[in-house]
Amino acid sequence: MPNKTLLINRIAVSLFFFTNGFLYANWTARLPELQKYFGLNNSELGNVLFCIALGSMIAMPLAGWLGNKFGSDKVVRIVSLLFCVSIPLVAISQNEWIIRLCFLFLGAASGSMDVTMNGQAVLVERLWGKVIFSSFHAVFSIGMAIGAAIGGLFSNFQIPLQTHLTILAILGTLPIFWASTKLLKDSPITESKTFEEKGNNNKFLALKTILPFGIIAFCCMTGEGSMVDWSAIFMNKVVGQNETISAWAFGTFGVAMTIGRVFGDYFTVKLGKEKIMLIDACLAAVGLGIALAFTSIWSTFLGFFLVGLGLSTIVPIVFSSAGNLKNISPSAGISMATSIGYTGFFVGPPTIGYLAEAFGLRIGLSFVFALFILMALIIAILLGKMKSN
Repeated sequence: MPNKTLLINRIAVSLFFFTNGFLYANWTARLPELQKYFGLNNSELGNVLFCIALGSMIAMPLAGWLGNKFGSDKVVRIVSLLFCVSIPLVAISQNEWIIRLCFLFLGAASGSMDVTMNGQAVLVERLWGKVIFSSFHAVFSIGMAIGAAIGGLFSNFQIPLQTHLTILAILGTLPIFWASTKLLKDSPITESKTFEEKGNNNKFLALKTILPFGIIAFCCMTGEGSMVDWSAIFMNKVVGQNETISAWAFGTFGVAMTIGRVFGDYFTVKLGKEKIMLIDACLAAVGLGIALAFTSIWSTFLGFFLVGLGLSTIVPIVFSSAGNLKNISPSAGISMATSIGYTGFFVGPPTIGYLAEAFGLRIGLSFVFALFILMALIIAILLGKMKSN
């Protein structure tokens, strides 16, 4: 049975995951209003969202390097507070270049927080002695579901965007301050030396080992990012519902993610990593297919629910596997996997914006559907290799 100190470590890391999901969902739930506030069409919104992708892609490898050099516990404290600061900035101005700069900062802070808090989660799981990684992502999803619901309420009561996001950002710093004092201290320098002493050949082998999981994460997180940024807009513009119901559409996805991740560790142990990922990939494809084929309010809710359930445990399994490779530090393994996976999370939504502007949002989201099929095929190949061995 884990001791009291380790339990506090687990709670502290969980608070980082919760705060990240909670704050991110609050602003994305009001994205249709932000789009009107900025006066952007789908393509222009895609350009703005690409700034999040750019900031993230620049910052994530740097965050992995810093975590490996100085310790993820030190880095996550700083980048988490920067993430809280970035939230109200998304509605601070209607000037095109200020908007892009603020979204670039948001992407950098969010991506850095993702890398370092996942590195902490790997350390806690190692000391815990059993599979618990999905539970951290369950807390993230709980934060997203609650954040989306609160975002919908603020929208319903017509609370100004800047007021809403500033209040929530201030509240978000409170758990971060407490949790920052309860993190695990890793040994980055020792682990980094062990990694580097193995030479470039082993670095190449490590990347080769992680690459299939990274591609799976890319497909999964493209879908997750698309649901985060476009589910409310899909319900609003394609299905034709008001902004409050549109925010709840994203909340449905978040609730399903939460349910899947709460039970994710149990089913991962019961069925095995590859088998549960294959089931999840098929669920996500079926769910998005339903939402795109039948654009009614209830088919959309059902489809987004199945997508959330399907995507729920794939990323936790990928990150746990990458962070527990032999002879590689958690920061190095997580950095490689997140750099591939989170590219999808941030690049996917703006890509859909460009496709939506040219061909309509249903066609734009069909790109994600194709990635879900690809993801299922890669997982099936991995499962086949396991059986042959």
